[in-house]
Amino acid sequence: MFLQILLFVALYSITVHLYHKFQNHPPTPFPSLPFIGHFYLLLKKPLHRSLAKISTKHGSVLLLHFGSRPVAVISSASAAEECFTKNDIIFANRPLLLYGKHLGYNYTSLIWDSYGHNWRNLRRISSVQLLSGHCLQLLYATRLDEVRLLLRKLFKDHDRTVDLKSRLFELMLNLMLRMIAGKRYYGDGVAVVEEGTRFREIMRESFLLAGATNMGDFLPVMKWFEKTEKRMINLFKRREAFTQELIDECRHNMKNGKKSSLSTDEKKNMIEVMLSLQEQEPENYKDETIRSLMIVLLLAGTDTSSGTLEWAMTFLLNHPQVLNKARTEIDTVVGQNRLIEESDLPNLPYLHCIINETFRMKPTGPLLVPHESSKECLVGGYRIPRGTMLLVNAWAIQNDPNNWEEPNVFKPERFEGLDPSNIAFRLMPFGNGRRRCPGEGLAMRMVGLTLGSLIQCFEWERKGEEMVDMSEGPGLTMPKAQPLQAKCRPRQPFVPLLSQI
Repeated sequence: MFLQILLFVALYSITVHLYHKFQNHPPTPFPSLPFIGHFYLLLKKPLHRSLAKISTKHGSVLLLHFGSRPVAVISSASAAEECFTKNDIIFANRPLLLYGKHLGYNYTSLIWDSYGHNWRNLRRISSVQLLSGHCLQLLYATRLDEVRLLLRKLFKDHDRTVDLKSRLFELMLNLMLRMIAGKRYYGDGVAVVEEGTRFREIMRESFLLAGATNMGDFLPVMKWFEKTEKRMINLFKRREAFTQELIDECRHNMKNGKKSSLSTDEKKNMIEVMLSLQEQEPENYKDETIRSLMIVLLLAGTDTSSGTLEWAMTFLLNHPQVLNKARTEIDTVVGQNRLIEESDLPNLPYLHCIINETFRMKPTGPLLVPHESSKECLVGGYRIPRGTMLLVNAWAIQNDPNNWEEPNVFKPERFEGLDPSNIAFRLMPFGNGRRRCPGEGLAMRMVGLTLGSLIQCFEWERKGEEMVDMSEGPGLTMPKAQPLQAKCRPRQPFVPLLSQI
């Protein structure tokens, strides 16, 4: 019996291997086992490093089998460029994964909807009504206020070791909630602590499930044994109840002429904007559409930006000469008589070099959100079958010695004078093609303003003599394995300014 099973496995693997060769499919590591495919190669975490190791051995365009699902893995800038230029429409769909079914409104949310009329409408709403340069400028006072509140809290806690991870995450959650619903749940002056606790738990579960590999997506029989799907269904109900309460509150306030926004300017929050549009176009701005966009903005705009800031501060603590150079630039451009503002950011090229180098080495999206081919196409001279899931390994591309000299060295100077158009597919922190993240403008503003403020106002030191650990933890957004803690002390010229916030 054992020999028969062994013979079956061998014949199956050889047949699959020869079939792919005859069809001119990308290289496929041998063997591909029955039922599990190439999962045996992915036992070691994290996934982006395992895939990079396989690509180094077998090629930058690969065809793997995750159980029953064919997966094309792209690990070169040239192949990524093919995917997001000449094959962009073909790869504009999303694979039908359980997360998209249960937490992406049955594959109709902005992230999980496949290319078509509904997706184009959602993209238009997010790009024009919520995240355009004009809208972001109107909400500038909100962003500035949240950053200043962070500075005030750090000033009060000076000469102590501070947990930067939690501070930065709460900053981004408060910012997004204020922009979306005119509320903040963390920090001084928060009235309803229970709501904040409930919201944090919903967000924590959302990130956990988003980062988990659901084996039922690749091995259908596993749906009977895993509890992930039940957790998704339960989370969806809790998320729906919470977001609908925010919508109802804003609707009630608008009907009664009350302002629900905490912004320091007159700009409506995002729910108010969409409810106003709902009166004009009820079919395009249903409550479900508003809830869906709220969740997308909260998920995409919190953990990613706070994670980038945490990694950037980690690099600066381990490279004090870079920190000093950035501070000198800010002092020269901004001076020491006022705090940095967003209008200063275009005049701080070295600060942008630090952010880009952080994006390159520690991308919060090491694997881009998966795509799926709507028909057969060619990538790297190989035929990619219809219905193949596409995984672009941004981490591998951005740490490839063929693309970057000394890729393992933190060297922001490498970006000085570089034309962004020349590195479009070697650096992809926001993805690429028509499904590129529409929140790039908001993220760059918030990361730049926050990082610049931390550098300008405080002296930073490591907790001890040893270098800060750079290990990566598990999760969708590649968090630090150990949350960042550091000592901060206000710079003497800024004590009067900080004491007045």
